[in-house]
Amino acid sequence: MKKFSKVVVKVGTSVLTDKEGTINREKIEEIADQIKRVNAKGVEAVIVTSGAIASGMQLLKIAKKPKEIGKKQALAAVGQVMLMTLYAEAFKKHGLNIGQILITHEDIKDKKRCLNLMNTLNTLLSLRITPVVNENDALSFTEIQFGDNDNLSATIAQIINADLLLLLSDVDGFYEKNPKRYPGARLLKTVKKIDDKIWAIAEGTESERSIGGMLSKLEAAKKAGLYGIFTRIVNGNTKDVIVRVINGEEIGTLFLPERRLSRNKWWTAFAYRTKGKIWIDEGAEKAIREKGKSLLPSGILKVEGDFSRGDCVEILNEKGVLISKGIANYYSYEIQMIKGLKTVEIERKLGYKYTEEVIHRDNMVIL
Repeated sequence: MKKFSKVVVKVGTSVLTDKEGTINREKIEEIADQIKRVNAKGVEAVIVTSGAIASGMQLLKIAKKPKEIGKKQALAAVGQVMLMTLYAEAFKKHGLNIGQILITHEDIKDKKRCLNLMNTLNTLLSLRITPVVNENDALSFTEIQFGDNDNLSATIAQIINADLLLLLSDVDGFYEKNPKRYPGARLLKTVKKIDDKIWAIAEGTESERSIGGMLSKLEAAKKAGLYGIFTRIVNGNTKDVIVRVINGEEIGTLFLPERRLSRNKWWTAFAYRTKGKIWIDEGAEKAIREKGKSLLPSGILKVEGDFSRGDCVEILNEKGVLISKGIANYYSYEIQMIKGLKTVEIERKLGYKYTEEVIHRDNMVIL
């Protein structure tokens, strides 16, 4: 754990703001100071920051966050300028430069654009410039947004092949119970596997100020772990927390990687938006789970959604449990026509055949 070379540091709004919701300049300067010290140890760091909307609210003296998407996007557009100015000034005081990168989910879904993003991030790091990444909230809406910067940070960690994803929260780590409801709740030092029990603990957390927005943080840790990346959740208000973690101190909660997917498999699991669902029978589930087989039309029970060839879809078992994701070789209406049929019957039914597999095993990831 002491031998890091690349780390992604996600800074939440709750860490950057005080109780009144004002952006804390001193906190950003503390982060800049720690990044400089981390760099001196030979560790490259990328920052994923929140705070654009909060900055816009502060600048325009708006006390309550609006519900309308358009107003939120306008606040983000105004606030992003202020936020990056604060980062640039803070880092300059420590002799460092930053590079701003604003992205949406579309930039990750498109492999060419994602490759450009990877090259830009790595080039900035090679020039000793700290990339400061944020979702482009001024443009993002349901179809193109990540939803939260925890998930965005896990994606960035995968793109740059980071060794560690460090999530700065407003709590000390992951507890066995909500510490605000149960003062005696035990902090979990290490989570070996994110299973149903762990998910259940985090369910119902709606914001950073509940138990650190733990549901989204678990999602991030899961994504990072499936690419072989460690995740640690720490209290961002702890003095020198970034430096101390890099030095090997066991602060907060460490999530161990479960396995390492190939980049293509990880991409299928997390980079693509799913456009539909396919329910399969017990035999097909067993073939996929235990034998690593492709999905054939004979095992398909039901199809939901309007999707095209090349779209990503979810695969569910008879009980409705998500077991995998994959890239469809057929349109949804075609699958409706050939479901339950043997492969030799596909051409007879459709009048043509793309492939025998509805989803090939090479384009499928077991979840």
